[in-house]
Amino acid sequence: MLKHVPWRGLRARVVLIGWALAFIAFVPAPAPAGTALDERVLGKARDYLYNYVSWELEAILFKIRQAHSSLAPFTTETERARFVIRYLDAVKRADELNGQIDRVFADPNQPDKTQAFQLTVVRDAVVSSIKQYQPLAETIIEGQIGAVLRDEGFAVLGEVIPPVSARITDLPMLLVISPRNVIRRDLAINLINLTPDQMAALEAEIDHDFGVSSLVVPIGGLALYPSMVIRSGHAPYLYETIAHEWAHHYLLLFPLGFEYLNTGSETWIINETVASVFGREIGRKTIERFYADFPEVLRLLPASQSPRLPRSASVTPTPSDPPRFNAGAVMNETRVRADQLLAEGKIEEAEAYLEQQRRLFAANGYVYRKMNQAFFAFYGGYQAPDGSGAGGQDPIGPAVSALREGHPSIKAWMETVRGITSRTALLEAVQMISRK
Repeated sequence: MLKHVPWRGLRARVVLIGWALAFIAFVPAPAPAGTALDERVLGKARDYLYNYVSWELEAILFKIRQAHSSLAPFTTETERARFVIRYLDAVKRADELNGQIDRVFADPNQPDKTQAFQLTVVRDAVVSSIKQYQPLAETIIEGQIGAVLRDEGFAVLGEVIPPVSARITDLPMLLVISPRNVIRRDLAINLINLTPDQMAALEAEIDHDFGVSSLVVPIGGLALYPSMVIRSGHAPYLYETIAHEWAHHYLLLFPLGFEYLNTGSETWIINETVASVFGREIGRKTIERFYADFPEVLRLLPASQSPRLPRSASVTPTPSDPPRFNAGAVMNETRVRADQLLAEGKIEEAEAYLEQQRRLFAANGYVYRKMNQAFFAFYGGYQAPDGSGAGGQDPIGPAVSALREGHPSIKAWMETVRGITSRTALLEAVQMISRK
């Protein structure tokens, strides 16, 4: 059971400040620079660069104040879980109201927008309650995930290192740059939130001037410290994301983490795939442990551990329409075919094919604003255990999963993968496991 120990509040604040200051000191600038292309792209995006240092300072102050939050009124795990559910329900209600408001304003057959303004009043009241609930909800969620990590062996002298610390907040966007002749993540820069018109204009200018493939994408989390996590009323997604970002924090202490900051996309793909597998497993274990008495939460857990597709602007799948559209398989086929065309030097044909496939996805309810080389350079980094999805024929996803299956615990697995920084080393590790 999670227990509230008064003296832990002071210790928590000291540890938090120490880790956050170390993060600011050692993590590189939010926008990498070095090559001529980097500098030119940064020049184009300079008006939109995200200032993560100011966010970091605000988040640290918030977390210090949050450490004063007492769990005393919630003396049992069940009561704490019930409080988190109340918070999640409020988030879902706010999202529903936002959707209703958007539909009223978008409906040309409804010139009277009075209903939208009435809904806005209700929405604002719900958002106010979310702000009141969130500090304590964050504290409880951090404690729940920390308890699972402690049981899994990630504690030193009884404390999880690094401490679980997450801030549910608005996230920046990410500008991803890939060459046109090959799918490869050459550059990624955090930007402030942009409108669709701003995104399209920036991408068009960069593509035209530098002959690259660019894409501005939304993200669900960012491993600053505390980590940035998108607001969500879906419990499995929220817990998985916080655990995913903690995996990045943990890996920063080892080669897979700190070399990720300075090397190419190969290390990045391994790092993100490891964090994805870790986040799903720890997130699920946390839900199963602390929400066993809440079937409305347990039934949200996926039946399988297959990863989600890239986040889209609009997803309205129609699973009842035969034959069922296997989005994961089609995404994999799309990546494989695009790689083949690019390897043959057929760049324009590959780009036309990707646009054709984007339309196919849209026709089946998966709407992506753009599908190009940069799309796969980013989303291909989050690879599926079975090799489906945006990774194509890259063996990293199945190899990371095979390594996990070959270890008795998630801690033992992390101790192996944290030192692996290349595809070759990863495949060699899988071979060693298979021979045992």
